[in-house]
Amino acid sequence: MAKTRGRVTLPSEGNFLEETKEMMERWGADALRDSDGTKLPEEIKALDASVYTTYFVARGHNEFAKEHMEECQQLYLMSRRVTSKGKRVEIPFMEGYFDQQVVPDYVHDCKKWWQVMDRTKGEEVDVENWEVDQERHVVRVDHALAFHEYTVSFLVYAIWDPTQMYNHITNDWGDKPHEIPFDVRQPASGRFAKEYLIQWLKDNPRTDVVRFTTFFYHFTLVFNDKAKEKFVDWFGYGATVSVKALEEFEQEYGYRMTPEDIVDNGYYNSTFRVPSRRYLDYMDFIQRFVAKKARELVELVHEAGREAMMFLGDNWIGTEPYGKYFPEIGLDAVVGSVGGGATLRLISDIPGVKYTEGRFLPYFFPDTFYEGNDPCVEARENWLSARRALMRKPVDRIGYGGYLSLAYRFPEFVEYIGQVTDEFRELYDNIGKSRPYSGLKVAVLNCWGRIRAWQAFMVAHALWYKQTYSYFGMLESLSGASVDVVFLSFDDIRKEGIPKDIDVIINAGGAGTAFSGGEEWMDEEIVTAVRRFVCEGGGFVGIGEPSAVHFGGRFFQMADVLGVDKELGFSLSTDKYFTKMREHHFLKEDRKGAFDFGESVKNVYALSEETEIIEFSDGEVHISVHDYGEGRGVYIAGLPYSYENTRLLLRSLYYSAHKEEHMKRWYADNPLCEVHAYPETGKYAVVNNSEKAQSTTVYDGAGENAGMCLEGSQILWRDMGHKISNYLE
Repeated sequence: MAKTRGRVTLPSEGNFLEETKEMMERWGADALRDSDGTKLPEEIKALDASVYTTYFVARGHNEFAKEHMEECQQLYLMSRRVTSKGKRVEIPFMEGYFDQQVVPDYVHDCKKWWQVMDRTKGEEVDVENWEVDQERHVVRVDHALAFHEYTVSFLVYAIWDPTQMYNHITNDWGDKPHEIPFDVRQPASGRFAKEYLIQWLKDNPRTDVVRFTTFFYHFTLVFNDKAKEKFVDWFGYGATVSVKALEEFEQEYGYRMTPEDIVDNGYYNSTFRVPSRRYLDYMDFIQRFVAKKARELVELVHEAGREAMMFLGDNWIGTEPYGKYFPEIGLDAVVGSVGGGATLRLISDIPGVKYTEGRFLPYFFPDTFYEGNDPCVEARENWLSARRALMRKPVDRIGYGGYLSLAYRFPEFVEYIGQVTDEFRELYDNIGKSRPYSGLKVAVLNCWGRIRAWQAFMVAHALWYKQTYSYFGMLESLSGASVDVVFLSFDDIRKEGIPKDIDVIINAGGAGTAFSGGEEWMDEEIVTAVRRFVCEGGGFVGIGEPSAVHFGGRFFQMADVLGVDKELGFSLSTDKYFTKMREHHFLKEDRKGAFDFGESVKNVYALSEETEIIEFSDGEVHISVHDYGEGRGVYIAGLPYSYENTRLLLRSLYYSAHKEEHMKRWYADNPLCEVHAYPETGKYAVVNNSEKAQSTTVYDGAGENAGMCLEGSQILWRDMGHKISNYLE
């Protein structure tokens, strides 16, 4: 592959000029950036490349922050649960929290802004019955009820930015100052944010792109007293809270948010929770404020003749790129960390910006780049998983972050990334902004809809991964599949109905979560709309515990569509006779090995002999199909991401939509390979998603097929030729 240049951003640092020149040449980089903990010296900024400079709006200005500690950002935290043994109980509310990150807010009236809860009764304790011991950080509850659990929801000031804290600890930065986050909603901080940026733009004339990292409020990330993560939610609004914000919210909405509205029984309104109306109001309130304040800063950047880029991470709360206020910010670009196909699509699908950029893994930090480790392993896995999504909707640029000097010590890694950057440019040149062929339009139905498009979670956390097997596996599979994907919320259906151009609805996730929908499925308007959609010819694919809420004698509210339900123990006295499994079926046709359902749902059974059971083992249904009027329901018990499960999902989509005969257009029969066609450019690509050589039969858009052999991870580009009119159908 010929060496090319452009569309690549390279991190650099001080005392690394000649090596930076070499790496720019080897990776074809046309932009340079700093990272958290590094600065670009003037001689590197003078190189023939655009310069990105990381800009922290609400952290990294300790001289100002220390003079305005009353304007630090705040959070509501919940104490551990304490059981009363008598009429008085003491709650050490700071126990388990990291006192270098958060300190209690004793500036504001605790009786007004804190809340003590009797968790056993589910009621607030009257403020007259508790007192705060500020010396010991203890709340004493009087007139307690014996053997009831009590908690305190209390305000704290955040005195150390959690991302800088993580980087500080990971890189052993020693006595480097802890960066204090401040709140631009406060008067002095709001003025400072604008005035500092005006001067900074004058002081940094060589900066071409201001890389806001990000704007004002960090996602919820709280550490324990061992300086380890205690609670993390990439979507969490916990750090947006302040007394001023709560007062302004009450003035606008006419009601007051309580600590419990934020703490949420200790769940902190995690993205798994079905959001309350109050929480959705609060999110909207914050998003409007953030968009307005962010626009003020972006306009300053534009007035200075620079571009404004937002990093989709760190302090990104309120800037949801699929939210209704995001276009008002006026950003030129968005860059985000790429963990796989779903996160790639999260970035590449963002509307209304000039360009998007993906920061690929691994990050050049010592937790990966150390003697004896091979960073190529993570790099290959990251590239191949993201490349599937790039074939559907590429980002405009790719890049890396961290210490270039660390990566430079690993020559095999440097060589491999050179291949990656060349392949990306070839891929982009062939695809550009063209729309790929899609055989179906699929809607993912959950509580969040478009605002959480392509998003399940963004933090590497093993437990989260297991609990979102169904949803995450589905997203990752869809990210590179030859289908159009949209995201619908239950509110969307209530307001506008199900769009006419949708072929299939997917509902996936665990029971009671925002992903599967929980109590939303108790709404007759939702249930009847989805049933009507399927009956009139649409497809419904349920994965994990779809439509699951115990109501009306059903657990799966779409049980009549799916033909299966889950036994909760209430109907054990009713015999279940339907266990016969189909030996041959469309969903099984190219399956080579055993099915993998991951953390599979247990105790699912067929409702009648009309349900076709595709996989039955251990006395349970794991895959089934069921005709429903003119449409079909397909049930899958679990879908951890794999290439074979990606193929299972694709087959399920086509089968549920009664469009099986259309599946073998731009198709490879080997599940490790895929075909992507671009009618607007007259090209198509056959992709080997594995690192081993593969052979496959490839079907073109006219239904003709031919055998092909591909080397490990190879992409073969072909012209459609004179039959292009057949491909545009």
